[in-house]
Amino acid sequence: MFGIDSSYYNRSLKKLVVAFGSIFNEIYLSRFDSANTLTEKIRVPLSYGPKEKFVRRLTEASSISTGVKLGITLPVIGFQITNIAYDPSRKLNKLNKVFTATDSNIKTMWSEVPYIVDFGVFIFTRTIDDNFQIVEQILPNFTPDFTVTINFNELNTKVDVPFQLNGVQTTEDFEGTYATRRNVTSTLTFSAKTYMFGRIKETNYGPIENVDVNFKNYVNEDFIMDLGYTGDVDTGSITYVP
Repeated sequence: MFGIDSSYYNRSLKKLVVAFGSIFNEIYLSRFDSANTLTEKIRVPLSYGPKEKFVRRLTEASSISTGVKLGITLPVIGFQITNIAYDPSRKLNKLNKVFTATDSNIKTMWSEVPYIVDFGVFIFTRTIDDNFQIVEQILPNFTPDFTVTINFNELNTKVDVPFQLNGVQTTEDFEGTYATRRNVTSTLTFSAKTYMFGRIKETNYGPIENVDVNFKNYVNEDFIMDLGYTGDVDTGSITYVP
């Protein structure tokens, strides 16, 4: 439908996911003793995947061999894209072009298209205090948004994308027997005001070698005749040697 020339991949969504995940990859969980002395500091692991995948791994140990079963280690943070929608409030003129030029070619692309990408972040901990500690390291950075500059492609190297925090919900799984594993989960919802980019068209060109110039005579702002016939100035050709 869009033609063979429409095949391209700018990795716009992939770069957006990486930029969003980088916000949460330096979160640490500290543990203290009764004298409020730091005894342990843990870097919270971060993974991309649906919430149901983490819940399943929490309730059922996975197998990496025929005889060994491993359960997921807490705490852990997971995130995923939950929705992608067009944003008409930031619509741009679709006929605008972005371009860059060098000595031998010109690269152009149509104006970017605004989209809103929703993310869900899931924080799984064993205790409510661990959960509060992780959430408290995230919330102060969003007022209510946090802006990240992303290099999407060679024509859009510095695009500011705000990630807005929409809400936080904490649930505690306290039902079940004493043998049931306790899980505390916080779900944070975010919206990214980003853009989608079309195909970059590259046009190659060589140096200018020949230019034809026709000289005209104007009298009283009215055109009279070609000076090539009057003898005053002859029609000529200018040659540029690269």
